Amino acid sequence: MLDILLIIVGGVLIVTGTIGCILPILPGPPISYAGLLLVQLSSRHPFSLQFLIIFAVLVAFAALLDYVIPIYGTKKFEGSSYGIWGSVIGLILGLVFFPPLGILIGPVAGAFIGELIHGHTAGKAVKSAFGSLLGFFTGTILKLTLCIGMAYYYLVAVI
Repeated sequence: MLDILLIIVGGVLIVTGTIGCILPILPGPPISYAGLLLVQLSSRHPFSLQFLIIFAVLVAFAALLDYVIPIYGTKKFEGSSYGIWGSVIGLILGLVFFPPLGILIGPVAGAFIGELIHGHTAGKAVKSAFGSLLGFFTGTILKLTLCIGMAYYYLVAVI
């Protein structure tokens, strides 16, 4: 009976984590990873320690990239240090004051405002802000890919 409960709750966490990749309020990969851990606690023990460590590292890396990629996107689209700092400050302010959408709006607005403060034209500021937005979407795709991979291993383990 406990195994069934662990598998069901694990499945709910896998689905919730996958949805969390799209909804910025939920940390998708860690939630999906918790689902894998619950299945591991069942009597099946389907995953090796090496597997769990590799996925733990991937989840930590994805969490880090979630904050770094929008900044990198700003830089890649010729954003100045003002745009990059604006993106960082916007991310922090967005997370604190405007969750959940702040993780999307904050870096974009911050990069745009930073570039305007630096003296760039609105067109250049939009380009930098677009880089931040592109970075956000890239991070979302990476997290979604990781969660879908965990969902696959979950299904293989329980079927």
